[in-house]
Amino acid sequence: MRGEPDLRTPPHIVEACAKALRDGRTTYPDNRGEKNFREAVAVKLERDNGLHYDPGSEILATTGATFGIYAALMALIQDGDEVLLPDPVYDAYQSPVRLAGGRIKSVAARIEGGRFVMSAEALEAAWSPAARAMILNTPWNPVGTVLTEAELRTIAEFCERRRLALISDEIYEAIVYRGRMHRSPMAVSPGLRERSVLVNSLSKTYSMTGWRVGYCAAPAPIIQSMYLVLAQSSRGPAMFIQDAAAGALAGPQECVGAMLEEYTRRRQQVIEGLRGIPGVQVLPPEGGFFAMADVRGLKRPSDEIRQWLMREHGVVVVHGAAYGPAGEGTLRVSFASGGENLAQGLRQLRSGLESLR
Repeated sequence: MRGEPDLRTPPHIVEACAKALRDGRTTYPDNRGEKNFREAVAVKLERDNGLHYDPGSEILATTGATFGIYAALMALIQDGDEVLLPDPVYDAYQSPVRLAGGRIKSVAARIEGGRFVMSAEALEAAWSPAARAMILNTPWNPVGTVLTEAELRTIAEFCERRRLALISDEIYEAIVYRGRMHRSPMAVSPGLRERSVLVNSLSKTYSMTGWRVGYCAAPAPIIQSMYLVLAQSSRGPAMFIQDAAAGALAGPQECVGAMLEEYTRRRQQVIEGLRGIPGVQVLPPEGGFFAMADVRGLKRPSDEIRQWLMREHGVVVVHGAAYGPAGEGTLRVSFASGGENLAQGLRQLRSGLESLR
């Protein structure tokens, strides 16, 4: 069920933190982010995403991506403004929208060709004059879609034409499978940059969930407004945590490739483990470490199936409708945890689904 990797943080990152502690890097940090961390983020964005941001004025260190999304919403919307969210999408986006005074408008996706897609027509149907921003997540949690360049261009054109700010959550960017490639919307459509906030963290790429360190990149006026939110709340990650994060971004990246290889094996394990169950079809994820199982053929509400699996077969998944009405008829299966835990979970999941035929 959970979206937390069971892989260990790579040793060189742990050592960077330990060194920072030994060097006395335990005082209050620069609330905008330590200079070395912001510079490492700028280099990473140029190297991996083809994006240029000034580390002095256009990058902000945050306590994870969640706080980055909250700070961006606080900076960009006012009471009563509408925020467009793909449906289905990660459920934790809803609370910060409401905390910022916003109202949620869903953009209904559909399953087409074995993947969830979001059409231009669905975007237009969700828009109203009260809309001010859209949150985008690619690779897309929970559905596993990696938006193509054409799909990103459609979204970018829509946001520019409707003058919407875009908050782009790219936390799963490094976990993309063969045949797909992550692209940042701002790299696809440079005109979008002036109204966008890129949000990321090190949690998934470097298996650093508990470290609570992330970053945002945006034009200086937006970063300044987000900084004012941060300065009166989290005050940013600890100095030694930022040193470790800088070491992760600037250091050897072989660990990222090794983790992707492991997730690739687990992805195949899920696909094979659930293959051939009548009424069930796994949508092969293009990115992330969740697979959506299409269980519409079982002719039962997905939450009813989820409860049956938990109660009678001892395995926990999330029903798709928890992420929005368009997710009804699906189950989210996590392979963030592997080994015998995943193998046993798949055996029990298969047994439970077969018993519902």
